Amino acid sequence: MKYCSEQGCRQLISKGRYCDKHRRKKRNVGASNKPFYGTDAWKDLKAFCYQRDKGRCTRCNKFVFGKTAQHHHIIPINVRPDLKLNADNVTTLCPKCHMIVENETKSNTKYKFNW
Repeated sequence: MKYCSEQGCRQLISKGRYCDKHRRKKRNVGASNKPFYGTDAWKDLKAFCYQRDKGRCTRCNKFVFGKTAQHHHIIPINVRPDLKLNADNVTTLCPKCHMIVENETKSNTKYKFNW
């Protein structure tokens, strides 16, 4: 038995670092769409897009081999769910460019003020 690692907490715990009150919650990014990414329709669409883009990242033109290839929805699923299986809305990216594109998309939609 040891004390919770949260500063000032005197709760005794048997495993881990934190008590139930202070345990960090896992963030489930994209959890609402997770079942979709396991479907055969999505896997077929990814294979089609990979062949269409000739296995290259559409942003930097670097060859992306097999499982390192990532596929990005240009218009996010939560904005237009009807386009989630549209090949024109999916592009092949390398992991580095996928992070950049995701951050650009998030920053554009984050601060929209109509003043």
